[in-house]
Amino acid sequence: MSESKPKPTLREKGRLMSASEIERTLVRLAHEIVEKNNGAANLGLVGIKRRGVPLAARLAKLIGAIEKTTVDTGVLDISFYRDDLSTSGFRPTVTPGAIGFDVNDRDIILMDDVLYTGRTIRAALDALFDHGRPRSVQLLVLIDRGWRELPIEAQFIGRKVQTTDREIIEVKFNEVDQQEQVLLVERVD
Repeated sequence: MSESKPKPTLREKGRLMSASEIERTLVRLAHEIVEKNNGAANLGLVGIKRRGVPLAARLAKLIGAIEKTTVDTGVLDISFYRDDLSTSGFRPTVTPGAIGFDVNDRDIILMDDVLYTGRTIRAALDALFDHGRPRSVQLLVLIDRGWRELPIEAQFIGRKVQTTDREIIEVKFNEVDQQEQVLLVERVD
């Protein structure tokens, strides 16, 4: 019989972003992407499952409106690439095309809600390169909270928020959570 760890109690410390602040931030990020990439001609946006996916979809819509074009979006599931999972046992193969478009020779913008240690992004890069060889890979995050364990840096950042190791950033998107906000919460022992 295995014992499960009790879930930590979380206390809300404050709201970092409202729905309108998230929207304004995404509009700014869309313009930064277009400017840095000289348009959207070769762009592909890839959201890391779960909350990177609505981020990619929203930004594709915003960039598409700016550039009057359609921007390819895809989904990357990194659950089998995480280095914090057991290294023994079955490692499944990624099926080509699971992202939704061909990444070869494309300028890919990888998207996630929060950048913390960098381990999720490292796993996402492994998964992405199993799908092909992009021309370039850039990283976009809604929140960068510092505390990196790996040399990973985002090119596009919605907001930088310095946190303690007891604090957690909770991003809530309507598409996943039926609410729209970014919260700062703290573990209470």
